[in-house]
Amino acid sequence: MNQTLPIAPPDATKSVPRQYGAICWRMHRGKVEVLLITSRDTGRWVIPKGWPMENRSPAQAARQEAWEEAGVRGDIAETAIGGFNYVKLLSPTRSCECAVEVFALRVSELLDKFPERKERRRKWFAAEKAARKVNEPQLRQVLLTLNSQFADGLLAPVPEQALATA
Repeated sequence: MNQTLPIAPPDATKSVPRQYGAICWRMHRGKVEVLLITSRDTGRWVIPKGWPMENRSPAQAARQEAWEEAGVRGDIAETAIGGFNYVKLLSPTRSCECAVEVFALRVSELLDKFPERKERRRKWFAAEKAARKVNEPQLRQVLLTLNSQFADGLLAPVPEQALATA
């Protein structure tokens, strides 16, 4: 079930908790594809993301979340390619706004056994279709700019790889 939660305008005086996320991508038939996963609570399409981790850079934390939530292994860029805000449900009666810094992770392996495999679904989408599947407008914009980032040389495409489809 997809649901859109209202997000109040950011309050410049309050601190928003930060998370780190990974846009897991591959080249398939000459086009960028993105791996989306379902959230555990509502089942909507999202990217792997989570809280900062001790002794890990933001990019390393995003790569760890990609492994735990999607079974992905690969190379991650140390520089963020964008960000977005969303409302995280903490319990049925509590939520908080979070800011997510997003890193591009070039997928080299997609494993069947990973920590959250029984809690989520995963699926490859063309970048443009992935943008239509997510609820967060700022994340949608990051996904829509992937092809232009390749064209501008900001992300280096890699040869197509034979990966099992999810």
